[in-house]
Amino acid sequence: MRDSGLSVPMTATLARPAAPTLPGPLVTICSLLALLSTAAVVLVAALGSPLKDDVAWLLYVAGQWLGGQRLYIDLVEINPPLIVWLSAIPAWLADWAGLAPKSVALPLFVVCILGASWWTASLLRDASPLFRDRLAVFALIGTVLLGVAGPELGQREHLLIAAWLPYLCLLARSLGGDRVRLGPLVAAGVLAGLGCALKPRYVLVFAALEMLALTRGLRPWRPAVLAGAATLASYAAAIMLLYPAYLERAVPLGIALYSATDVPFSFMLYDNVSVMLGEAAVLLLWWPGRRTREGNLVLVLGVFAIASTLVCFIDGKNWFYHRLPATIATVLALLCWVASALARSAPERRRLGVQLLVALAALTTFGIAAAGRLRPEVELACSPELSTEARLEKLIRRERAKTYMAFSEWIALGFPVVNNTGVVWASRFDSMWALKGELWRARFDPDAHREWPVRRWVARDFVAGCPDLAVVDTRESLNYIAVLSVSDPAFASAWSQYRQIAAFDGLRVYKH
Repeated sequence: MRDSGLSVPMTATLARPAAPTLPGPLVTICSLLALLSTAAVVLVAALGSPLKDDVAWLLYVAGQWLGGQRLYIDLVEINPPLIVWLSAIPAWLADWAGLAPKSVALPLFVVCILGASWWTASLLRDASPLFRDRLAVFALIGTVLLGVAGPELGQREHLLIAAWLPYLCLLARSLGGDRVRLGPLVAAGVLAGLGCALKPRYVLVFAALEMLALTRGLRPWRPAVLAGAATLASYAAAIMLLYPAYLERAVPLGIALYSATDVPFSFMLYDNVSVMLGEAAVLLLWWPGRRTREGNLVLVLGVFAIASTLVCFIDGKNWFYHRLPATIATVLALLCWVASALARSAPERRRLGVQLLVALAALTTFGIAAAGRLRPEVELACSPELSTEARLEKLIRRERAKTYMAFSEWIALGFPVVNNTGVVWASRFDSMWALKGELWRARFDPDAHREWPVRRWVARDFVAGCPDLAVVDTRESLNYIAVLSVSDPAFASAWSQYRQIAAFDGLRVYKH
């Protein structure tokens, strides 16, 4: 009976192939070199290029929150508060040390990712002889976590998958009947709960994994599950007590307007086809070796990846970082299977020849895609002055602007520009997504302009602040200035006092 996932270790009765041999010193050295080179390239590229807009915005919100502004009241944000609390750590450290938040946040993210990788490798050490070399396993996990994420370093989904990995590994060990101490089970459950707290829809992933556990005889009141559930319950209670405005304002705002940025299902299907094929390959490769210790880990990672892809489709966005957890889990599952196959005897490797080619082809595809995503960041790090954000920052400094606003759905025109220049942002929103959402909702909801008067809010912010510089993104189909001028005469009057002073990269810059 497996009432807690702490039953006796797996025995030879599982009819598994011969145990894989331990990796040699050469594998360990190569793995560490891969990790060091990947970490160096990713960190140098991230520090040298403009900070990712979502991360920059969260650091800004965290800084304003630490400065006394009220989250979800003075600061409009639709994410749950945990990511703001986490972003407040590097924001506070940077302020204390007199450094730019970016120079603290990015190395801190790398340290957190590597810490999760080390603990995961430690938890796997007794799961199979294949994982006995903790350094090699740590290096491979860290390389995947950093290399696949690349320019998305520090995104919610990036931190989420790192937080989930210990739980996934312990679940795989429990499926194999391994006995695990209570402390690691509780700690892994808490981390997985925090991962769900970062993105609440990952409760669906939690449910999918527990359905798998039930099919294998594990009961749902295991320590890791109870710890995760308690963490989520405590987090929900904290939100209701400390941030009722999140439920009263942020959630309704997101539900009402955020779907304007959704993309058609066909686009989602096309952009997710590579990871979905990878997940299919994981399941096909797992089946013949399903009774092995490594097979349990491959299965758990595969189920996590599939459930994460489902969450991605529910989100309805076409952003790669939403696919990051599924992609990383798929790559780790494929690597686990390949390592297990290569560690077998020569006759067994020959028997697995076709499957090895399939797995290696999939890993090569994911590797090429990761390099392609990282390349533009490396190029920008080599010539940072060529980026749109850097040109805007230079213009703001040249004009000695004190206040600034951007009419664009692209957050990067506001953040990290505001972070780097210290200019005052003259809007309650990070971009024009909410304005676009109101116009989208008005097509089928005649009361949208009364329930969500975003046009009025944006116009009033602009009139009240009269920013020194304003940027208009002409690459978008929506003419924000025309929409606001028609709906608000005060905005039209204020805008008439602006003149164009620059144009580049599809942007027009106006000065008051």
